Amino acid sequence: MKLTPSVSVIVPVYKAEDYLKRCVDSLLSQTFQDFEILLIDDGSPDYSGAICDDYERKNDRVKVFHKQNGGVSSARQYGMDHVKGEYVIHADPDDWVEPNMLEELYKKAKDEDADMVICDYYMNYENKQIYKKQEPSSLDHRTVLKELLQQLHGSCCNKLVRRACYNDTGTSFPEGFTLWEDRFVCCSLCLTELKITYLNKAYYHYDRISNTNSLARIPTMAGLESCIRFIDYFESRITGQEYQRIFFDLKGHIKEAAFLLKVPYATFWNLYKEINPRYIYHGKNTVLGLFTRLALIGNNRTLKLLSNSYVSIKKLFVN
Repeated sequence: MKLTPSVSVIVPVYKAEDYLKRCVDSLLSQTFQDFEILLIDDGSPDYSGAICDDYERKNDRVKVFHKQNGGVSSARQYGMDHVKGEYVIHADPDDWVEPNMLEELYKKAKDEDADMVICDYYMNYENKQIYKKQEPSSLDHRTVLKELLQQLHGSCCNKLVRRACYNDTGTSFPEGFTLWEDRFVCCSLCLTELKITYLNKAYYHYDRISNTNSLARIPTMAGLESCIRFIDYFESRITGQEYQRIFFDLKGHIKEAAFLLKVPYATFWNLYKEINPRYIYHGKNTVLGLFTRLALIGNNRTLKLLSNSYVSIKKLFVN
């Protein structure tokens, strides 16, 4: 492998001993050869660090870094601080990729001299696999930004990005984020003019079963705070009539998360309280949205009652 590889793959690792090998093996099985893998052991208390070290001993494409636990955002940024590749992509340790992913994404990037290549991905459940289309309605960076704030997946795992773009825009992973840290980076990159292209194939598999520690699946106060910081950051930098509905929907999402977390009613009400009148009448018509809207017109007791009822109903349908 040459000193400056064409692609760097960053894998943040924490409590991943049960599935890390599947992820790394899928990366090492790439048809593309000119790449490096950075395994960032984020102070994992299990055998993940030892597994990483074993891969480094056996394959010169693998580089291992051990650090004190600082969360997924700090692990991703630690990787960014040590990459050498022309392009960068991320992978999570509980997921896996198709063997032609790097070859085809890199070819697309070079053929079109693109700063960012977006591709589709798979959602993998116990008994089914769902193909998720990720084609933006336009490849203009402003349109991609708008759609990353809405329907497009904000992950760094289905996007190959020219490393120089991070440096040129001063973009880094936000300190302290436990959720939406990748969405934050993708949106930050799209605040400036980028050449973006799209490849209508899926290579990345999101495992929706194995990792019970995933912060993306379990509402937490830290995750809620990260999402609030995300909204506040971008709302202060993006103006325009067309973004009002987008930020209303994002704030409604935060209301729903706060509802699930059973925060005190006063906190629930005051969280983006400017949207309350509109949200009560025009919030989402999903089951969660309806329960959240009902909770807003109640009190602390009804908030807890409705939240418990929602959880019970969800369990009934899942089981």
